[in-house]
Amino acid sequence: MSIDAGAPPTDRAWGHIPQGRFAAAWQGTFTRRRIERITGIAVAVASLALGIQSLILAISNDGGLRPGWKIPLLVITFGSLAVMVVACMFERTARVVAGAFAILFVGLLAVWPIATAGVPIGPTPEPWPWYLINVATIAAVIAFPPALQIGWTIATPLLYGVVRIVQGDFAPDFWIALLFEVPYSLILGVLLLTLVTIFRRMASGVDRERARTVEGYAKAAAAEAAQEERVAVSALMHDSVLAALIAAERADGPRARSLAVSMAREALEGLAEVDSPEAEAAAQTQSFAGLARGIQVSMADMGVRLIVRVEGDGDEPSIPGAVGAAFVRASAQAAANAVQHAEGKGLTALVRRPESLAPEMPGVEIVVSDTGTGFDIDAVPDDRLGISASILARVAAVGGTARIESSPRGTIVTLTWRQEAS
Repeated sequence: MSIDAGAPPTDRAWGHIPQGRFAAAWQGTFTRRRIERITGIAVAVASLALGIQSLILAISNDGGLRPGWKIPLLVITFGSLAVMVVACMFERTARVVAGAFAILFVGLLAVWPIATAGVPIGPTPEPWPWYLINVATIAAVIAFPPALQIGWTIATPLLYGVVRIVQGDFAPDFWIALLFEVPYSLILGVLLLTLVTIFRRMASGVDRERARTVEGYAKAAAAEAAQEERVAVSALMHDSVLAALIAAERADGPRARSLAVSMAREALEGLAEVDSPEAEAAAQTQSFAGLARGIQVSMADMGVRLIVRVEGDGDEPSIPGAVGAAFVRASAQAAANAVQHAEGKGLTALVRRPESLAPEMPGVEIVVSDTGTGFDIDAVPDDRLGISASILARVAAVGGTARIESSPRGTIVTLTWRQEAS
């Protein structure tokens, strides 16, 4: 992922954090999806165990099926059950196949009296479909919406009871057998439905709280980042305004007053651009030649004619707008300091690529130098913000570096920016 190195540091850091509706949606259903996955696997394992038990019973005791019905019913029922066991292992197929088995089992119960008509049977033992009642009800819980889940869980055992009564010609012995078979299946089905519903609601609650927490954290982080940037901008603008006021107070000549007026204009323009969407949208990639022209225009506003040399491919845009604007202002401030304190002796400016920078990587280096008497950098008073705020802080705010070298032979200010590797 490529991130604009010219963006504010807080924006660059925030750019590494995944955002968007899709990420939030995925996080919002994570626990519920895991519960559905676990439920599907548990149902597959339990259905396999009950299916094997029921198949063994069906082979040894067909439950009174007439000739010609046994093999088709066994193949259809247990074949679909085997498909459901496999399908429940996969999230995409579990609901469709489980729903199909739940419907198919109801069909099996519906044709059971026809398939056993005329065959004498007793109330015990239970026929093999009884062992699959709760397999069908839990399949409905996986596949259907809540209303159908409840209906299937209650109706399937009752339908089995009706089928058994019809099969036994409403004999009293069958009624007694049903007092065990139907309530057992009904209670177990309701218990399974309740457990799955509880787990699903708990998972949905966890997902909602997670989504709410992530959203709250994102808002808090965004607010904190915006506040930190606002404080940094406010501090920098405060320094610029204060520097302009100090320059105006100490102006003792036409040139000094002109510089003070230019610094005040720059500070006012900066204040007007704070939080301005238009200013951010207007920031475009700049070339070396564009930076040179910007420095010349800034110095011309101060009444100083400065020739800025350009080395390299000067017309190729490669410098982010925010970086270019900061470097133009910092360079102009360095040149203004040379005019104000060194009377502009030997003032020159150079725009070039930094040394030892890979050819494919964007970067820029601006060197402003003079041949004045120099100064002691460590002895600069704290209230003189032309260097600390207007040069050092301004360049650092866009990810650049500033180096100031001063001696009796003159002063050299070097501003450097390199594109961070992505």
